[in-house]
Amino acid sequence: MTLIKSISGIRGTIGGRVDEGLNPLAIVKFVAGYATFIRNNSRSSANRIVVGRDARISGEMVKSVVSGTLTGMGFDVVDIGFATTPTTAMAVVMENAGGGIIVTASHNPKQWNALKLLNERGEFLNEITGNEVLALAESEDFTFAAIDSLGKVIVDSRYKERHIESILNLDLVDVPSIKAANFRVAIDCVNSVGGIVLPDLLYALGVKEIFKLHCNPHGHFSHNPEPLPEHLTEISNLMPQAKADVGFAVDPDVDRLAIVGENGQFFGEEYTLVAVSDYVLSRTPGNTVSNLSSSRALRDITQKYGCRYEAAAVGEVNVVAKMKEVNAVIGGEGNGGIIYPASHYGRDALVGIALFLTYLAKNKMTVSELRATYPAYFISKQKMELSPDIDIDNILTKIKTQFSNFDITDIDGVKIDFPDKWVHLRKSNTEPIIRIYSEARSMPEAKALGEEVIRLVRTLSDK
Repeated sequence: MTLIKSISGIRGTIGGRVDEGLNPLAIVKFVAGYATFIRNNSRSSANRIVVGRDARISGEMVKSVVSGTLTGMGFDVVDIGFATTPTTAMAVVMENAGGGIIVTASHNPKQWNALKLLNERGEFLNEITGNEVLALAESEDFTFAAIDSLGKVIVDSRYKERHIESILNLDLVDVPSIKAANFRVAIDCVNSVGGIVLPDLLYALGVKEIFKLHCNPHGHFSHNPEPLPEHLTEISNLMPQAKADVGFAVDPDVDRLAIVGENGQFFGEEYTLVAVSDYVLSRTPGNTVSNLSSSRALRDITQKYGCRYEAAAVGEVNVVAKMKEVNAVIGGEGNGGIIYPASHYGRDALVGIALFLTYLAKNKMTVSELRATYPAYFISKQKMELSPDIDIDNILTKIKTQFSNFDITDIDGVKIDFPDKWVHLRKSNTEPIIRIYSEARSMPEAKALGEEVIRLVRTLSDK
C-alpha cells in the first residue's frame, strides 16, 4: 500500500493498515490541516469549501470523509457531486468559496485516489502554501468546531451546466460554425465523469452524431486511464469504422485531452496544445507558455505570429504562475493540458474540445490535414535510477558545465537547447532517479540523444 504526500495534495492506494495507503485516518488529518490553512489564509468571506469528485470506485467513501471533516472543522461544504477538475475549480470562484477539494487520482488506476487542493481562486496551491498544509497536518495543530459551529453540506448539481454555459459564451467558441460542419465525433471517457459531461458539451456545441465509448461512470476503468495511444486502441479502431471526423479521449478528471484523427491516427498529446494555441493566436495574438518538457512546436507556432514564447518549470501551478507573469493568452502542458485564461487558469479538456472543433470547422480541414501543417517533432521519455548516495544536484551542475556552449535553462533541473533538438534532465522529488526527456526531428534521434546523456550521467556518477 502507498501514500504519497506532496504540495498539491495526497494520493495513495485504498486499503491497508493505519500507516498505509489513503485511509480515513490519513484523510481526516490532512483535510483538517487544509481547513486550518484556509481559515488562516483565505480572503474569501464565505465560510464554505467546494468538494467534487471523479467516478472512481472509492470516490463516495473518500468524499464522505472529506465532507465530514470539513463540517467538523466548521466549514459549509458545497457538494457538487460528480465533477471534472476544471468544473470544481470554476465552482470555487462562482461560489466565492474559501477553497476546494477535488477527490480524484487523475490518470492513476482504479485502486488509487487522491485529494487535490485549491485556493479561493480555484487554482492549485503553490510550493509555499502546500508545504504549510503538510506541516499543519503533520503537527495536528488544528481545532475542531464546537456543536453550535458545525458546518453543513449543501448539495448543488448545477455546475456541469454552468461550466458548459461558460464555454459556449467564450468569444472564440463559434457554435454556428461547429453546427454547420456536421461533425461526427467519437469519445472515450474511460468510465468516469467525462461520460457525463462530454456528450452534453458536444450536443450544446451543435454536434448531432456522437459515438460513445466507456461513458458509463461506474469507475471500473475499461483500460489504463492515462490517455496515451497504447491505451486507446478502441477509439483508434472505431474512427474509420464509424466514419467519424474526430475523436476525443480524456482522463478520469477531464483535464487532459487526446485527439484522434479521422484515419484513426493520434494527433499527438504534445500537439493538442499546439493546435488550440494556433487558433487562439490567429484571433488574439499574445504570449504563450508551456513547461520545459513540452514540445518546441509551441514556440515555433508562437513565433509564426510574431509573439513570445516562455517556458516554465514542470507542473500546472508553475505554468499558471508564468502565464500570469507574462500575460499569456494561452498555455498548458504537453500532456494534452490546455490552460485558457479567458475561461480560467486551469487545465481544461472541455475548453480544448470547444476551441479545437471551432478551429477545425473554420479551417475546413480534416484532422490529419491540420496535423500535417505543424512542424514534426518527436519526444523520447526515459529515466535512470541512481543509488541513494549519489549527489544528483552535483551531477546536474557538471552537465551544465559540459554543455556550457549551448543554451542552458536551470529553473527546473537542466535543459540543454541545441539548434535542432533539446534534452531536459530533472530529478525526482520522491525517489533517486533522473528523468531524461529529449526531442528531435525523429524518434531515433531523440532516443539517441537521451541515451547519450544517460551514458554521460553514469560516467559522472562513477567519479
